[in-house]
Amino acid sequence: LRGSEIKSIRAGQVSLGEAYVSIDGQEAWLVNAYIAPYEEANRFNHEPRRNRRLLLHKKEIYDLYEDVRKKGVTIVPTRMYLKDGRAKLEIAVAKGKKQHDKRQEIQQRDMERESNRRIKY
Repeated sequence: LRGSEIKSIRAGQVSLGEAYVSIDGQEAWLVNAYIAPYEEANRFNHEPRRNRRLLLHKKEIYDLYEDVRKKGVTIVPTRMYLKDGRAKLEIAVAKGKKQHDKRQEIQQRDMERESNRRIKY
């Protein structure tokens, strides 16, 4: 990571909502994570959505690659934090929701919203 990226992370200007981890050969990359440009960095600023290489052991990368080979499984970042001045990324292997699970969740959310609306009036 560049200095301006660390300063933005320290300021809490990071979004991992759309981010995922990609395994490319012997390397792991953080893709589509947004780290806001640092205001005082002017022309030496970083690109907010660039791919960032993750530092992992070869065994860890291999284990993650084996998990990702399964259908419907991906690696997602769960949180980013600072430890001793270094940025750390917590990742998890996750499986996507099925279509019927999504529908149930939307239906449940609508019912909750409707009940909250009735309680207000």
